Amino acid sequence: MIRYWSLILGPCFAIVLAMSMNASGWDTKACWAGAIVTLCVVWWIFEPIPIPVTSIIPLAVFPLTGVLTKEDIARAYGDDLVLLMLGGFMLSAALAHSGAHHRLALGLIKIVGGHSSRRIVFGFLCACAFISMWISNTATTLMMLPLALAVIAQSSDKKLALPLLLSIAYGSSIGGLGSPIGTPPNLVFMREYESFTGITVSFTQWMSWGVPVVVLMVPLAGLWLTRQLRHTGELTMPLAGPWRAEEWRMLLIFGLTVLAWVTRNEPFGGWSVWLGLKGATDATVALLAVVVMFLIPNGRGGKLLDWDTAVKVPWGILILFAGGIAIAQAFVETGLSKAIGEQLAILSGLHPLIIIAFVALSVTFLTEITSNTAITVLLMPILAPAAAAAGIDPAMLMLPAAMAASYGFMMPVGTPPNAIVFGTGLVPMTSMAREGLVLNFIGAAVITVVCYWLVG
Repeated sequence: MIRYWSLILGPCFAIVLAMSMNASGWDTKACWAGAIVTLCVVWWIFEPIPIPVTSIIPLAVFPLTGVLTKEDIARAYGDDLVLLMLGGFMLSAALAHSGAHHRLALGLIKIVGGHSSRRIVFGFLCACAFISMWISNTATTLMMLPLALAVIAQSSDKKLALPLLLSIAYGSSIGGLGSPIGTPPNLVFMREYESFTGITVSFTQWMSWGVPVVVLMVPLAGLWLTRQLRHTGELTMPLAGPWRAEEWRMLLIFGLTVLAWVTRNEPFGGWSVWLGLKGATDATVALLAVVVMFLIPNGRGGKLLDWDTAVKVPWGILILFAGGIAIAQAFVETGLSKAIGEQLAILSGLHPLIIIAFVALSVTFLTEITSNTAITVLLMPILAPAAAAAGIDPAMLMLPAAMAASYGFMMPVGTPPNAIVFGTGLVPMTSMAREGLVLNFIGAAVITVVCYWLVG
């Protein structure tokens, strides 16, 4: 019922806002931009139609109303970070298709050990966090879930099921902050920060912010989830079997791709400067890796990546990302971004630590009810000028918002990993809400401290 009403109320709110803005003296383009964004917000939150479909609205309507040109829309679709996201999705799809990620997971779990229920949970938490740095949190959760269910079936510890399943969901969300391709909000921040400040955030620069958050969150989440586990006893883990050609070839390509990302600009200018390839970007690396995977045999009659696998990437996220770029540009072009920033200049009277904490907490709980990418897309064009008006680096507001958008731990609808483990029937909603509420506050605190320390 609420979806039906939101289908009607979305356009109504948009019309009311446009009329109010027009009466206040805003020009026609700004009124259209405000109306379209309002419609998108309502429909993104309540989803009367799929989120990617809603994301097409600004791409279609902005050129019609003169808010943006068709060239602006084309640049949104072909933005460098959209291409990086596409390449990252295909790379993760190939990694999952080869089964190499499964071997990595088992290896990480065995390193931590299976001598007690607590160590098993920590093992799964670490494995999920590391793998989700490179492939989607949804794919990580789906891969690890059968392993967890097998462990639960073998264990005599009746208390193991809840913390183990939650460790998969939470670890998959936590690890996404470790690299730019770990989760879409990271790339939303990178694109909008560069657009507003002219400063490019490199692959390693993001990792210098994200990895500390992951390193702090993993043990804190583990300590919280395992606080009531006391059971000890060896547990037999599934065998990975002998290495297959497909696995080591895929891991080699993956390792070289990550190395190329990390060393593109560093040290001493990186290989892009040494080789005179100043036009090289992270997207260039990702797309070349995709082409290479289509060329290299997998040892069993196919290639490391085929089109049937590649075509399954989440195209809807790419459309949402492009729509977000268009919205952000419309905010700037029409003056809405500047006006909102001036209204938020009151923030200048607060200590930066308080501002960061407020942003992190607000976004953490907002993302429990709507898409983390959508909420990041909406907030970046607002937070950048707000930070400038407050006299602080825009990254001090934008970065915690982007990070917190991935840390919704309370509700099944908060993130896909939450929904997947909830679907097993072994995780009551009240338990997820109780455990996740504490982790929401822990996550916001960690993000606040890290962002204030490293950015401030």
